[in-house]
Parts: sequence; structure tokens; C-alpha cells
Amino acid sequence: MKSLPIVIVFIFLIHGFLVAQTGPVPVKADVFQALESSNIQMKGYLGDKIDLCIAQRIKKQDVQMLIDPFKTRKETHLWQTEFWGKWILSAIAAYEYDHDPEMIAIIRNAVNGLLATQTPDGYIGNYSKDAQLKEWDIWGRKYTLLGLLAYYDISADKKALDAAQKLADHLLTEVGPDKADIVKTGNYHGMPSSSILEPMVLLYRHTGKKRYLDFANYIVAQWETADGPKLISKTTQGKDVANRFPFPKVWWSWDNGQKAYEMMSCYEGLLELYRMTGEPGYLKSAEMAVKNIIDTEINVAGSGTAFECFYHGGQRQTEPTYHTMETCVTFTWIKLCNNLLRLTGNSLYADQIEKTVYNALMASMKFDGTQIAKYSPLEGRRHEGEHQCEMPINCCNANGPRAFTLIPKMALMTAEDEIVVNLYSESRATVTLGEKNKRNKVTLEQNTSYPQTDRVEITVRPEKSGIFTLALRIPEWSAHTSLSVNGSPVEGVIGGLYRKITREWSSGDKVVLQFDMSGRLITLNGYQAIMRGPILLARDSRFDDGFVDETAIVQQTGNKVDLQATIDQPANLWMSFTAPLVLGTDLEGEFRNPRQVHFCDFGSAGNTWSEDSRYRVWIKQTLNVMNAPYKAY
Repeated sequence: MKSLPIVIVFIFLIHGFLVAQTGPVPVKADVFQALESSNIQMKGYLGDKIDLCIAQRIKKQDVQMLIDPFKTRKETHLWQTEFWGKWILSAIAAYEYDHDPEMIAIIRNAVNGLLATQTPDGYIGNYSKDAQLKEWDIWGRKYTLLGLLAYYDISADKKALDAAQKLADHLLTEVGPDKADIVKTGNYHGMPSSSILEPMVLLYRHTGKKRYLDFANYIVAQWETADGPKLISKTTQGKDVANRFPFPKVWWSWDNGQKAYEMMSCYEGLLELYRMTGEPGYLKSAEMAVKNIIDTEINVAGSGTAFECFYHGGQRQTEPTYHTMETCVTFTWIKLCNNLLRLTGNSLYADQIEKTVYNALMASMKFDGTQIAKYSPLEGRRHEGEHQCEMPINCCNANGPRAFTLIPKMALMTAEDEIVVNLYSESRATVTLGEKNKRNKVTLEQNTSYPQTDRVEITVRPEKSGIFTLALRIPEWSAHTSLSVNGSPVEGVIGGLYRKITREWSSGDKVVLQFDMSGRLITLNGYQAIMRGPILLARDSRFDDGFVDETAIVQQTGNKVDLQATIDQPANLWMSFTAPLVLGTDLEGEFRNPRQVHFCDFGSAGNTWSEDSRYRVWIKQTLNVMNAPYKAY
């Protein structure tokens, strides 16, 4: 595709800055404001992965194939119409990041092609008249709305906003008081359908039209009816997300109330409604749900679920399990944590994001960037997901790239006269401070190969010297973190919190952090796993150093594992180490003494998607009955 003329690109850029905020201003402002992603250039490992995903996955998508299903009205139960919305959200985020003129041309053509399918009644979709509101119809409309609103945000193209309103207004003629009940449409106690809450609130913010806010309030009220998913009441009652409802007689049905991706999408909408109404119960419910997910579901790679549902996976993660760690779940978990991070400023959510990004997310992409895995289990082989809806694509291939393009917006954030560093990575960012600092521009340069190494050097370059705050996330996993400014130590550094430094900053000031990258042994259910910093490690058969499923004892000293970095490693691995293991059950032969066994980062494990890279995270611990109390295993 030819690039757009520079004048057209300029118009799109100006439109992105000039989109009028005609709707209501949120009642609850975010504690942290997301940085414009174009103001940060991610480099190093994360930057390379973002670029690879954009070039190989997003830009090479056959867009016409995504539009074609909207041209028919024959569907009765499938979800083809979600693919366009998921893909275009990633394409728009990619354009916001790199302002690629070819990308905006692709996006514009994709929007125009979709708008041509809208019927006079406002409907955009592919369900037959008799089947509308059933199965995944409203879910697909949600993604269409999100895509159109995101396009309007970068282009100010009123056609997109008008089309979104017509689509929403058509739904309002079908669903609501004295019409169809939102929680009785579709599957999973109406959670997929009622997750349209998010774009409805955004549409209210864009237009100020109260009917969209009223519909949003209606959705939340229906959650607490007899047929609803009770996303607020069951949370405040302390119900685990895995057992809010009886075990379903049919898994893929309305009765299943533990569907993870859709449940978290509803909480995303609830947080948008909280911003507009200030209702404290909405934020409380989302935070309590997320805490429960962390406590009961999230595994060592930062994701979870089996067959796309919550299942008490935190405790059961050592068991070989079918269809674990769906990438749609991984992305939605990142997005939900990011939402709460912005709203609360709690570094807990940034810690969760870091773990998930470096492990579950990176593991989902094939080494060449061409595919996103549908599932990324903790052992076995990675492979391409199935084609869905008779199309050469699936939900995760469409949705996964959104997580990669979200990384720049999470890496750095701002508060009034405060710069917040959430993710450490080679990067260069420009931040504009508030009025107190007379809109002073500050450039932050991170020079680091973190987390391969333990050192991060940040150079602060304000246009003018001034007093402001640099808030540095201190990871919870780092038992000992040192911090200095221009060589002078900074005290009061506590893991799991931000260390805020308020001082007069001058151009060239240097901040140096050094983290504790000791190997950490995690034990569960008679199994062992190793983490180093935020990175989960795995055995991989490409090292050709034994049977990856062999039982072993990982040697440790006070839960610390002595890891040695390796120089030579197979192709397409990011980092690798050796750890001392006593292998097998033979204490009389050659394996009685520890051997140095290879591990690589979980994101690289199995990334060839072939038999040559079988991998395993959890190592079965050989039972030694002389170690009391052995029954604890």
C-alpha cells in the first residue's frame, strides 16, 4: 500500500490533538495519567517485541477478510464480528505510538469499509434478524463501538462518531426496560453482552447524551437481578471468581458464570462508569475482584484460566491442564490492572503488569512475530490456535497485539508535577509537567538491559531546572534495592511501593537503581519453579541436557538459587542460565551430585512452536522421606 501524502498525515495528526471534549468531564479523575504513547520510544527487548508485533502481525492483517462477514445477515451463533474491532484497536494504538503514515491509511480504509455495511436502522453486524441479541451478537457490537470511538479519537472524523451513535441507538430499541433483558442475551449470565457497558460510557463521554449513561446504569442494575452475574454483590460477599455459580451442566452456555475474559471486561466497564459517577462501590468491587483473582487464579507467569474460565488456578497450576492461559485473558488482565493503576496509583497493579508482560504475554508470540498463540501453558509445546468462525484467524490472534501496543502507555505515567516510572526498559520519553512547573518539558532516558542485568540508569533532562517529583516503582520481588541520585544514596527504598524523590532537577542528573536479581525458588504441591527478578524460568529441550520432565531437587540456600548466566544458547532465546539440580531418583549413580541444568526465560521457551522446543516450568520435586515433614508434599 502506498503511503499517504504528507499533508493528509499532518491533518490526521492535528485532528488527533483537536478532538473536542464535548461530553461530560469525569467526576473521578485518574491518579496517574497515561503518557501519550508517541512521547516514548521503547527500545531494547520490549521495544523490539512491540515493533515486531506491529510489523508482522498488525500491518500484515488481511483487513478485507475482517470486513466481509459484516456484509451478510445470516449468522446465528458465531463471533466473526469481534475480529475487526480487536484488530483495529491494536492498529490505532500502533499508529498512536509510531505515527506510521501507511498504518493510518490502512486504518482509514478499514473504517470506511466497515461503515459501508451499516444498514439504515443503524445495525452493524452479521446476525440474522431472528438471531440478533443471541449468542455473540452484542459482544461483536461492543468491539465495533470501541473501534469506531478509538478512530474518532485520532481522526475527529464525525462519520465514525455518528455511526457509533446509530449503532448504539439501534441497540437501545432492542434492549432495556420493557424490552429484552441484557443479562438474558448471549452466554455466561449475560457477561459478554453486558460488557458493552464500556463503550456506552465512552459514548456518553464523547457526546454528553444522557441516554447512554442511563443505559450504562441499567446494565449494572441488571447484574444484580435474579438472572444477572451479580458482579458487585458476589464480590463484596467474598465469593471466589471460580465458584460464584454452580458448576454448569453445559460449559459453553448461559449457566457458566466463571468465564474470565468476559467477566473482567465487565469490570473494565464498571471502572469507566465509576469515573463518570464517582460511585465508590464500583471501584471497591473491581479492586476486590482483582485481589481475589491475584489470590486464587494468577499463576507464576502472570496469567491463568483453563478452558477460558477461572478454576482456582493459582493452587492447581502445577497440574497438567488443557487450554490454560488464553491470550485474551492475559491481555484483559493487563488492561484491567492498568485501569486500576491509573485510578489508584497503587504499585501493586504495576507489579502484576510487569510479571504478565514479561512472561505470559511474551510467551504468546512466535519468535518471528507472525502469530499469537491462543494458549500458553506452563509445560508442553506452543502452537498456532485453531481457525474460528470459518476464518483464518482466532480471537487471540486478533486481540493479543493490543497488549503489545499498550506497553508504551503503561511504561511511564504522570501526575501533577510528578513523573511515574512503572516499567524499566531501554527507552526515551518526553513528559510535560503541570502548570506549577510552567509546562516544563522533561526528557527521561533509561539506559539499561534490565532485566537481563540488575542495573537501571535514568538520565533526567528538564528543559529548565525545576522542582518536581520522580516516582520510581520498587518491585515487590526485589528484596534489596539500592537507589542513588548523582552518586548519593537515597534511603527509604521499600519493595512494593513507589520511592518518590522530590528535588530540584537539572539536566544531566542521573538516577541509578540496582535490583536484587537473585534466583528465587517457589514451591507448590511438591513442585518447584525458579524466578529471577520478574522473569519466570523454564527448561527447554533445545538445550539437549536431559529429559525436561525429569523429577529433580533444585539446590537452594534459603530459597535462593545460584543461577549462572550462559554465553552460548540456542537461537531465538532471550536469556538463559544454569541452575544446580540433583536429577532423578538415583542417588547411587552419576546423578547423586548436582548438575548444572539449563533454563531460559519463559517468554522464549517453546517459541519455535515445534517439537524441538518442548518446555516445562514446574519441576517435580523428588520425594525424600528423611526430610520431615514429608507428608506435606
